[in-house]
Amino acid sequence: MPTFDVVSEVDQHELTNAIDQAHREISNRFDFKGSGAEIKVADGAISLQADSDFQVQQMHPVIYQKLTARSIDIACLDAGKVAPSGKGVKQLITVKEGIDKETAKKAVGVIKGSKLKVQAQVQGEQLRVTGKKRDDLQAAMALLKDAELGVPLQFQNFRD
Repeated sequence: MPTFDVVSEVDQHELTNAIDQAHREISNRFDFKGSGAEIKVADGAISLQADSDFQVQQMHPVIYQKLTARSIDIACLDAGKVAPSGKGVKQLITVKEGIDKETAKKAVGVIKGSKLKVQAQVQGEQLRVTGKKRDDLQAAMALLKDAELGVPLQFQNFRD
């Protein structure tokens, strides 16, 4: 029986490369010269440090541009509050991976509401969709792509 898995993952290598590129660009920009502006990736989170809140806000478009160029959907980012830290400020941006239970329930509801002849079941942080026909599974993929679930979705392990 044909199946596929719906996951929400971020390629950590591409994330690291994008953040390294953004750090290089920020260190070369005139408005950041002499400031303590810094970007780091650690444990699935991006850490921004700068002298002022304004500089942290100026880092965002650079980061988003580099991530988009590396095919990482910025919908997986969850920016925290800018907090004072020593002489400057710090912001933590978490990178969301996996499909949480609420999003999985929404996806299953979308699939069941479509009246397609497929079954969806939650398996940890992924969703497995099973059906008898390949066309039904492809219709389910298109349906999930169009649904606004709040997380970027990838489709893996398509088996006939």
